Amino acid sequence: MKQFVTLYFFYLALLFTLFYSDISIASTLINEEQTKLTLYFLTLFLEPGQLQGIDIWITPHYKIIINQACNGMIPILFFFASILAFPSNLWHKIHWMGIGYVIFSLVNVFRILLVVYFVEQKEGQANFYWSHDLIGNALLMGVGLILFVLFIKTAYKHKKSHSL
Repeated sequence: MKQFVTLYFFYLALLFTLFYSDISIASTLINEEQTKLTLYFLTLFLEPGQLQGIDIWITPHYKIIINQACNGMIPILFFFASILAFPSNLWHKIHWMGIGYVIFSLVNVFRILLVVYFVEQKEGQANFYWSHDLIGNALLMGVGLILFVLFIKTAYKHKKSHSL
């Protein structure tokens, strides 16, 4: 357990440095492309004209900005660090990182759409905090936990089937 925790924090620092911080061209490019992907999926569900650039207009005076912090990379990197720190074979890790990336990207779009929906309601901006910070983050954490538990269960099954 100690080794997992140590490796987890090591991989978390490494992944955030390489793929999230603004210190490299690669991280900037990855975050720009992830933001573009998120915005593309949002265009499929938002009203025409509601998404302008990186802004989702809720009212003529209130918008939600989809930037690096909203593109889904943060929970993806937390999940990847967990996967990398856990003892399993490389192909199993790559497989689950791919699954996690797709699921987190889609759930993040759903999270943003939930925020938009609740902010569009009568109370408007007052709903932003709880729909974004509480429900949205709880949704991402719950999905991450479920994915990690499934990864662990399949890692043990995979290990048992290869040890026979």
